[in-house]
Amino acid sequence: MSQSLISPADVYNEHLVSQVHPLDWTNPTPSDRYDLVVIGAGTAGLVVAGIAAGIGVGLKVALIEKHLMGGDCLNVGCVPSKCIIRSSRVVSEFWEAERFGVMPPEQVEVDFAAVMERMRKLRSSISPNDSAERFRKLGVDVFLGEAKFGDNQTVIVSNPDLGDQTLRYKKAVIATGARAAHPSIPGLSEVDYLNNETVFALTERPRWLAVIGGGPIGSELAQAFRRLGSEVVLIHKSPHILDREDGDAAEIVQQTFIREGIQLMLGATVERVEQTADGKVLHVSQDGESHTLTVDEILVGAGRSPNVEGLNLEGVGVEYDKHKGVKVNDHLQTTNPHIFAAGDICMDWKFTHAADAAARIVIKNAFFSPFGLGRSKLSSLVMPWVTYTDPEIAHVGLYEHEAQKQGIEVETIEILLEEVDRAIADGETNGFVKILHKKGSDQILGATIVARHAGEMISEVTLAIVGKLGLNTLSSVIHPYPTQAGAIKQAADAYRRTLLSPRTQKLLSILTKLS
Repeated sequence: MSQSLISPADVYNEHLVSQVHPLDWTNPTPSDRYDLVVIGAGTAGLVVAGIAAGIGVGLKVALIEKHLMGGDCLNVGCVPSKCIIRSSRVVSEFWEAERFGVMPPEQVEVDFAAVMERMRKLRSSISPNDSAERFRKLGVDVFLGEAKFGDNQTVIVSNPDLGDQTLRYKKAVIATGARAAHPSIPGLSEVDYLNNETVFALTERPRWLAVIGGGPIGSELAQAFRRLGSEVVLIHKSPHILDREDGDAAEIVQQTFIREGIQLMLGATVERVEQTADGKVLHVSQDGESHTLTVDEILVGAGRSPNVEGLNLEGVGVEYDKHKGVKVNDHLQTTNPHIFAAGDICMDWKFTHAADAAARIVIKNAFFSPFGLGRSKLSSLVMPWVTYTDPEIAHVGLYEHEAQKQGIEVETIEILLEEVDRAIADGETNGFVKILHKKGSDQILGATIVARHAGEMISEVTLAIVGKLGLNTLSSVIHPYPTQAGAIKQAADAYRRTLLSPRTQKLLSILTKLS
């Protein structure tokens, strides 16, 4: 039975299922009335339910999940993808070993099945954090089954073994997330293509892999599979991969892909797909010319669709869009004032950490803001994100074009990693730290970092923005030497040097004579 929930059916996936959708689970007898019913046990739902039940004020909380608790992040997103990316980085270390004075073997052998088994093992070991049993112990009534609203006071849970159960609620949260979008490409449905929800079930390496979509998901997995031994062609409709990122940052990653042997088809459109005896055939249009590609597997990494179906949202006055998801205000309240939403179902930021932050806003606004006083706003969040290519691209705050659109005059400070001692020692000089600040001020408006571990570096700048700490403050922070994060201090020091006007230098000269 576990195979029907997640593939392949091995000991690790069996353990995973036993944690996040135990087959012998018995739903509890519903309470007379819940203070909060949460639909969906992905990141947003888990955080909402866990905090509400664990805060110690006696709230009765129910959590409903129809598939696997932990949602995309644990099962088909962050956790499995980063495990595979880590294995692929080991391969790249072998590729680069000789320039560090280390002689690698003539050929690096990748055991793809072992890579995927390692991923399943680690995912399984993390799964107790999101398990039904853990949340039961936290005081949450966990119901496994499909949920839909009955009316403004009830949610109906349908379980094939238990039938229907009715949960009465005071307030509810919709946290049903999103799924991989299905592009309207003729023939695609007939060729058994992969997406982020199925690619991690592979046990055999595709010899040829076509990736449709050069956004974060497509780019991360294209690079990982290339390093693990697949021949990869990446097809993207725009003239550049990662076209929503800083252009200089995306260019560094694009050139890395080219050096690593990923075939890029940019400004290209897949017209149709068909299955033949030789493999899956893509008919691609690019620059007015038609191309035919034959591959073993097709991975679609293009977009997400919100899970709004089957919830009877119309019946409780919750407005939604099939493409954008549930409509919420800045306080994450739906058009029904007793129902909130959080995570991928309602937000443009489709990140685990964004869902976590939104869940905390929901708890504050639903239970600790009487008469609407002191409510938190989604728009007040300072949201960093990372694209986990190698090198990584991390960003927080505004891009220059966004600041200009808001009428804010800006200046940019850029420190190339080739000017950073630790990056030179690491042989990782292909990147930069770019900080955007308000013209005539040290106020930080945004930052983009390109580095092998940019995601580990961006939080310092995020903290500075949240804490309203400017470049002057960052310049005064002592950074251990040598670190790549020292580039942030170098950027702050560069700002301070811009303050040395002739008038300031004259004043300093006077002070030296008086000292």
